Amino acid sequence: MTTENADRPGPPVTSPSIVLLTLARRIETELAAALAPLDLTVSRLGLLGHIAGVPGVSFSELARMSGTTVQSVHTAVKALVAAGLVRDSTARAGSASTIELTPEGARLLQAATGVVSRVDDLLFGPEADPIQRRIADAVHAAFAGVRPVRESDARRTS
Repeated sequence: MTTENADRPGPPVTSPSIVLLTLARRIETELAAALAPLDLTVSRLGLLGHIAGVPGVSFSELARMSGTTVQSVHTAVKALVAAGLVRDSTARAGSASTIELTPEGARLLQAATGVVSRVDDLLFGPEADPIQRRIADAVHAAFAGVRPVRESDARRTS
């Protein structure tokens, strides 16, 4: 038995923040590469998903859900409108918008959903690292039965 390793520190304490951040970077890299043939980015996919999932969503709700500013969401939605993926039925400046997917946006979102499923299977499916499969199980359990809460719903209940 040698003592040369006696002074070496043990392995670091596992930090959920560091583990999840590392995994998130890998997921984003895989997802970005898989979405590229559809001419989609992860953030554009997120916006399309929010618009489809929350009918009548406002710009401020989109900003909150996306973790960005209202100004950034306005810019992104304008780009989605220009690409023919969403329709913004704003009556006038300052009034509520009705942002919705166009048929082309719905088609693209459906195609992207298939891409996401393939990335999920690669990173969290039966052939994936067992720890990553356990993380996926924990995510599914944490969100079972949860639906998004809209700002307008929260205001009505407070």
